Amino acid sequence: MKFGKANNIRELDGLDWTLPKTRFDFTPTQSSNLKISTGGTMWTIRPWRGSVYPEKDPMRTWPKHYGEQFGTIEFNATHYKIYSPEKMADWANSMPEGFEFCPKFPAIISHYRRFNNCEGPTDDFIEGMLAMGEKLGPAFLQLPPHYSPKHCERLIEYLKAWPNELKMSVEFRHPLWFKGGGDAERVWSLMSELGIGAVISDTALRRDALHMRLTSPFIIVRFGGNDGHYSDKKRLENWCNWIDEKKDSIQSFHFLVHQTNSIHTPQTCIDFARKCMQNLKIKVKSPNLYQDEKSSIDQP
Repeated sequence: MKFGKANNIRELDGLDWTLPKTRFDFTPTQSSNLKISTGGTMWTIRPWRGSVYPEKDPMRTWPKHYGEQFGTIEFNATHYKIYSPEKMADWANSMPEGFEFCPKFPAIISHYRRFNNCEGPTDDFIEGMLAMGEKLGPAFLQLPPHYSPKHCERLIEYLKAWPNELKMSVEFRHPLWFKGGGDAERVWSLMSELGIGAVISDTALRRDALHMRLTSPFIIVRFGGNDGHYSDKKRLENWCNWIDEKKDSIQSFHFLVHQTNSIHTPQTCIDFARKCMQNLKIKVKSPNLYQDEKSSIDQP
């Protein structure tokens, strides 16, 4: 995730990593079955050979190995292509029980057609997701960075037409969405009314996207890591403390990790899972790395 990422480590100095105050735009109900899952953004990571994946296993086995090591994935493949139900079912069937995909809406809907005449692509996307069965988690709709609230009319109609039995979240990027008021508030209010979530982006140079405005009880956090910088562990601690405070009010928490070339993603997921166990006494699935001296993940 390049969105808000620091290009120079010096840009991280002096940043406030505190999570803002949470705003509930839905009525929380007591929840005793909170599910927390963490994972990366793809499984085709060659440097994971010998650490996350067995050294010599072929690429066709990587989805299976990924599912054995992580609990979820930000499924970006669907952003670039709408896959057949058969292919989506194949991927789902390669994952163990309890694994959940978070499919990203196709770019043809959000970026190219901008919600205009999208009935066909949307139906095809939904058909593919439904084929995933119980392996389907919340889908997320990422708006382009230039998509400001003044363009909201088609988005509003699109959200109203979305089937309420399918969980979805919207990721805003334009700064005006986080200032509220006017057209932005119309969309935020509608999302709360429909039970549509709002993706939280935790990234260094766009702290406004760390909005902490909850419109549904299922939470997606896109965590933009700083490639092993000490601040990452502090931020993980903050998130675990937040979950501890809100655990009775939310149903699920998908923690999707972004690191440069995914090199530090496994260790970030491991650190997050350890914090959850230490602070919350909740077990979160994370990688059990193979002991291989050649693994590039363990290199400084």
